Amino acid sequence: MSRLLIFVYGIGSYVAFLATFLYAVGFIGNFAVPKSMDSTPTSPWTTALLIDLGLLSLFAIQHSVMARPAFKGILTRFVPQPAERSTYVLASSLALMLLFWQWQPLGGSVWAVDSAPGQVLLYGGYAAGWLLVLVTTFVINHFDLFGLRQIWRNLQGQPQGNLHFVTPILYRMVRHPLYVGWLMVFWFTPAMTLTHLLFAVMTTAYILVAIQLEERDLMQAHPEYIEYRKQVPMLMPRLPRTIEVLPRLEMAEAQRRQQ
Repeated sequence: MSRLLIFVYGIGSYVAFLATFLYAVGFIGNFAVPKSMDSTPTSPWTTALLIDLGLLSLFAIQHSVMARPAFKGILTRFVPQPAERSTYVLASSLALMLLFWQWQPLGGSVWAVDSAPGQVLLYGGYAAGWLLVLVTTFVINHFDLFGLRQIWRNLQGQPQGNLHFVTPILYRMVRHPLYVGWLMVFWFTPAMTLTHLLFAVMTTAYILVAIQLEERDLMQAHPEYIEYRKQVPMLMPRLPRTIEVLPRLEMAEAQRRQQ
């Protein structure tokens, strides 16, 4: 692939991500999209449940398998190295688009908060979760995380180089602030339906499994990460403190699996 073609491919992948990201805000929050998580059920309950579990499983498998170093090694035999991250972003976006398209609401209600203060609190938590997700991508390096840095440097004929791991305030409070944001998005809702509960439980389970896989890879690639892991909690934030023993790890490998 020519450098220009790789660049165009990467931009297209990023545009697909942006569209998916924006649709997800409305899909999970049940507003401003033609079909949301809690739209009117149209399929038998059992059929809908099996379809939803299949869609969630497909996304989880794609998201985790493509993030593993072994798969990346295979992928780059067929895809130029600068386009590897863009390919991951595009595949993830397509998997989510399929989920949005084929999602089958189950109906039912688990809880409903009718009071205005309660709704404000829960909608505020939902919005704060999305904000945390977005801010964390920029703390990590948004452009590297979504493949833009790689395709730009390739277009300029520059070596990719390595970004080094640093511990900005979010990463001194918790090892996975991006996942904290996602958990807030999944669980903060004033109307928890059976559909939403299924989605929240399954995505939470996926996050807990994904963290173990990611941190296993990190500890194998960077023994220094073991000490960082001891000092900073996984998902329950605490007041930030200086990380004295954590050297500068390679950020590209240490953080890109957060997505």
